[in-house]
Amino acid sequence: MKNVSATERIKKALKKRKYICDDELAFSLYLAQHLEKPLLLEGEPGVGKTEVAKVISEVLDRKLIRLQCYEGLDATSTIYEWNYAKQLLKIKAIDASHNPQFHLEDIFTEEFLIARPLLMALQGHEKVVLLIDEIDRADEEFEAFLLEILSDFQVSIPELGTIHAEHRPIVIVTSNRVRELHDALKRRCLYHFIEYPSPEREMEIILSKVPQVKKGLARKIADIMATLRGYDFYKRPGVAETLDWSESISLLSKEDIDEQTMDMTAGCLFKFREDVNRYKEVKGEVLSPPEDDSAGTD
Repeated sequence: MKNVSATERIKKALKKRKYICDDELAFSLYLAQHLEKPLLLEGEPGVGKTEVAKVISEVLDRKLIRLQCYEGLDATSTIYEWNYAKQLLKIKAIDASHNPQFHLEDIFTEEFLIARPLLMALQGHEKVVLLIDEIDRADEEFEAFLLEILSDFQVSIPELGTIHAEHRPIVIVTSNRVRELHDALKRRCLYHFIEYPSPEREMEIILSKVPQVKKGLARKIADIMATLRGYDFYKRPGVAETLDWSESISLLSKEDIDEQTMDMTAGCLFKFREDVNRYKEVKGEVLSPPEDDSAGTD
């Protein structure tokens, strides 16, 4: 019962910050905090994975350190690098003073170290939330750099030794499943897949994020979104697109949705020409779903 009440507290805390989540995600966050293990969140783009880390940092009043992943990412840009300019000036100054006590190791100290996001998350004197966003966009080799951090919350720097975390950060790793992640990384994380929300929960999200939209319209938007996701699009619209669409409809001062409104706001939901064309083909079906064949029969 203690875990259930903790889950409810997390859901309420997130809801106050306009993030609506289900029991499973709330419990995963509870485990990540109390077991001090990274949480890997997978799901389609736009379902709210990145937002989880942002809201958790607000709830816990912790600094958010974000590492946005991309192809070609390496240890130098994510863990640390040496301040070569400062090291060079130090060497020149010592050469000018002819100091016989100088050793090359003297320029490989923390004074000359530039901490990047991963090291910053470990070195801080206060607890932080570390977001490693879209890890699937980085090269597979980059995952190897993360293993030591995700398992032991430490980094090894050849010139300095091993730096351990003073306070273990809450680590949120997100993936859009552009590629499969290595088992070694997954083993070091708790796991949760964020599904598209049900129409009921998506309506609640709309009312929370776009309060100017009336409940009836929010329900219709949520129903349309659920129907659209059943069609074969190159990129199905996520919750982020739902909110953009809801705000656009609100700006049009619409109390209902017709085909003209859908045409005008198509760019809020789809970002590929083929998807926009497909959307316009099915908009009539979406607005007027087929009636139940059993209705009206004897």
